[in-house]
Amino acid sequence: MKTTRANRAVRTPGGLSVLVDVRALIVVVLLLVAALAASVVLIGTGDFPIPTADVLRTLVGNGTAGQEFIVNELRLPRVLVGLLVGASLGLGGALFQSISRNPLGSPDVLGLGQGATAGALVVIVLFSGSANQVALGALVGGLATGLAIYLLAWKQGVHGYRLVLVGIGVSAIVTAVNGYLLTKSDIVDAARAVVWMTGSLDGRDWAQVWPLLALFAVLVPLVLANARGLRMLEMGDDVSYALGVRVERVRALLMVAAVLLTASATAAAGPVSFVALTAPQLARRLTRSPGPNLLASLCMGAALLVTADWASQRLFGAEQLPVGVVTGVLGGVYLLWLLVTERRAGRI
Repeated sequence: MKTTRANRAVRTPGGLSVLVDVRALIVVVLLLVAALAASVVLIGTGDFPIPTADVLRTLVGNGTAGQEFIVNELRLPRVLVGLLVGASLGLGGALFQSISRNPLGSPDVLGLGQGATAGALVVIVLFSGSANQVALGALVGGLATGLAIYLLAWKQGVHGYRLVLVGIGVSAIVTAVNGYLLTKSDIVDAARAVVWMTGSLDGRDWAQVWPLLALFAVLVPLVLANARGLRMLEMGDDVSYALGVRVERVRALLMVAAVLLTASATAAAGPVSFVALTAPQLARRLTRSPGPNLLASLCMGAALLVTADWASQRLFGAEQLPVGVVTGVLGGVYLLWLLVTERRAGRI
C-alpha cells in the first residue's frame, strides 16, 4: 500500500502559499525542545549541582547571588557556545552533503576541520598567540582550506564526488602539515595545541558567545533564503537551470556560508568531530524527507553537542573527557555503519 506524506499548504496574508511538511515540522519542534531541555540539565550539572527548578528561576532572574554567578557567568556561556557550535556544524554539514549529493560530504571528511586546526596551530606554535588570536587563526585556516577545495574541485562547476575526493586529498595534506607543526613545537605549546585539537567547551565564556551568535544570526537567514535553490540543485544542474536557478551562484554562496559556519564553530570550540556528519543524516532519518532538512539538521546538531557535553561531565568529569572525544567515538561508530550501509546499497 502506497502512503503519502502529510503536507499542508499555508497561505500568508500577502497571498503567498507555502507547503509545510507536518512530520518535519514536528521533528524540528521536538529536537528544539530536546536541545533546550538538555541545556537546562547541563547548566545544573557540575561540582556544585543546581536543581532544574532553581536553574529555571535563576535564568529569569530569581536565583540567589551564588546561583546567579554560577549559572550566568560560568555555565550559561558554555552551554550557549555548545548550542551555537552544534547548530552551526549541523547546518554546515547539511549544506555540504546536499551540495555534494553525498552522505560523506561533511566538513570532517572534506578537511575543513583540519584546515582550521592548521590555522590555529600556526598561531600557537609559531607565534604563541592568545586565545582570541588562536580563534582568528582557526577561522582564517578554515576559510583558506574551503577556498582551496572549491578551486581545485572546479571544472565547469563543482560536482558530487569530485568535491569529496578533492576534500579528502586536501585533508591528507593539511593533516601532514599539522603533524609537522606539532613536531616543531616545544612541549608547552604542543600540550596546548593537543588540548585545543581535541575539541572542548571547557572554559568558554561570553567572549566566544557574541561573535558566534552574530555570525550565526547573519548566515542562518541567508541559508534559509536560498533553501529552494539548494533543493533544486539536488535534482541536477540541468534541471536547476531549467527551473531558473542560478546554479553556480547559489552553490558558491551556500558553500561560503557552510565554510563560515564550520570555521567559526571550530574557532570557538576546536575541531569537534563528526557532529557535521551525523546530525544531517539523523535528521533525515527522523523527518523521512529527501530534502536538505536544514532546520532539522541545525536543531539535531545543537541537541547532539549539548547532550554529548552532559555525558562527558556526568561520566568522567568536565576536565577529564572533552566533548570532542565523546562525539569522536560516537561519530566513528556511526561512520562505520554508514559506510557498510552505502556499500550494501551499491552506492560506494
